[in-house]
Amino acid sequence: MLKIKSWFNAARLRTLPLSISGIIVGTTLAHINGHTNGVIFILALITTVSFQITSNFANDYGDGVKGTDNEDRVGPKRALQSGLLSKEELKRGIFISVIINVILTFSLVYISFGIENLLYILLFLGLGAFSVWAAIKYTVGNSAYGYKGLGDVFVFLFFGLLGVLGAMFLYTKYITFLSVLPAITIGLLSVGVLNLNNLRDCVSDKKSNKNTLVVKIGFANGKKYHYLLLIISFLCMAFFVFLNFENWTNTICLLAFIPVAAHFLRISKINEPASLDPELKKLALSTFLLALLFYFSYNNFL
Repeated sequence: MLKIKSWFNAARLRTLPLSISGIIVGTTLAHINGHTNGVIFILALITTVSFQITSNFANDYGDGVKGTDNEDRVGPKRALQSGLLSKEELKRGIFISVIINVILTFSLVYISFGIENLLYILLFLGLGAFSVWAAIKYTVGNSAYGYKGLGDVFVFLFFGLLGVLGAMFLYTKYITFLSVLPAITIGLLSVGVLNLNNLRDCVSDKKSNKNTLVVKIGFANGKKYHYLLLIISFLCMAFFVFLNFENWTNTICLLAFIPVAAHFLRISKINEPASLDPELKKLALSTFLLALLFYFSYNNFL
């Protein structure tokens, strides 16, 4: 029972709602354009969760091996750091999760495109392989990009552009220009969650030579950067709603920015990195709420 709990710890279940937000928004965009498919939706959700768990296992392993997860770290204790799982066990977990990633990706692209769309299948298999590489190389290895201040770029690409637009393409086989706006919104809010993590850990990261963007620009500038992420995310979603307005229900999704605004105000008053930890969950759940409300905004339930 303790070992099972340790694997749940390493999987970091609290990160999963954020990871599927892009799938929900991409599915909604497909629905707006007249495309729905329940099987694709379920497979896309499961595949995304699988990739996120792989990333979390690899992150736990990479930071643990490098000593970044140590007594100076503010957030929850990690599995390797606390001795709940060994390096060998985490390696096996990463390997098994990658195998699951591959199986799910093959299933998803086959259901979405069929064998007749071989080019699309190859494209998405390539994106899947890139996703596995990105999940592992965030913290693992001497050239881990998370230690070079590039984590923000990859989170924006995978959680935002690829997550939302890729999900939409699975249904529609095309992407519209306006769909980029919600993709940017989800991407920036996801980067905001990572930035909070980096703001919280800036002291321990600097000691461990983990040169995140916050370590590079400093805590004060990191907060300004955070404000910018939140503001632009709101403007992109508001602009999308304005351009696609049909009735008042389309504006429901903007209610999710009420807790985001409250979060904005709390961050402005926090000057101690350790005090930022509760805000990670709040912003992640606000992003998930935005995805759900976006779905309801364009499905005519009211």
